[in-house]
Amino acid sequence: MRILVTGAGGQLGRELIEVLASHEVHGRDHRGLDITDRQAVVKIVEEVRPSWVINAAAYNDVDVAEEASELAFAVNAAGAGYLAEAAARAGAEMVHISTDYVFDGRKGSPYTELDRADPLSVYGRSKYEGELQVQSAHPSACVLRTAWLYGEYGKNFVKAILKAAERGGPLKVVADQVGSPTWTRHLAQAIGELIQTPARGLFHVANAGACSRFEFARAIVQGRVEVQPISATDAARPAPRPANSALDSARWQAAGLRPLPAWESALADYLGEDGRRR
Repeated sequence: MRILVTGAGGQLGRELIEVLASHEVHGRDHRGLDITDRQAVVKIVEEVRPSWVINAAAYNDVDVAEEASELAFAVNAAGAGYLAEAAARAGAEMVHISTDYVFDGRKGSPYTELDRADPLSVYGRSKYEGELQVQSAHPSACVLRTAWLYGEYGKNFVKAILKAAERGGPLKVVADQVGSPTWTRHLAQAIGELIQTPARGLFHVANAGACSRFEFARAIVQGRVEVQPISATDAARPAPRPANSALDSARWQAAGLRPLPAWESALADYLGEDGRRR
């Protein structure tokens, strides 16, 4: 298949380029394609003529977005909509990546695709608006909500904790925010499987299970340094985060797609690759 991947310079985008290498993949990072430029989006889709457009481009600095709402909405909402319009017009299918931050975290149990979105932050609101624009412009698009991404590329929580641990403990990590950590390798592989099937619509796709940031950090450092729990109030981050945004991937499995492994085994595999990160 001929596949256009936007956001190809990001942590998921780079993983997708590798995982989908058996296909004809055209990757565009933000320098190669500004998705907020409608004409540029139309031009690249017409040039590539893809069978799939996978949108991994996003403005994802959650805290900075609070003061940069115009940019966050331009990328996460309008840009996503432009891609969906162009893909639909070209007869291409689409995968759009969204986030667990579309939820307010007050449910107290994992969210399914049937639960109502109620984002707390500018980032969350911009991503939810992007979902709506994609679904409106391209009704058969696949919208995938995922969570707490980490992997080989880019900045992420796992890398930050490992770097902090190298400097020595104790590390103070928020214990009252729960989510579903997801390895970009597994997500990219799941997308590779999805595009071979007739499954369409909204899906939650994350490594199975859930943990707090504190529990996640302890699993990352494996006892090398002390990790101390703090509250989200203590952390005093500019953007509010959902207290529990764990995702339930039931619809994904109901569509006959393989569930992603448990977050604990995914993290162990990531940390253990070639012993590079131990």
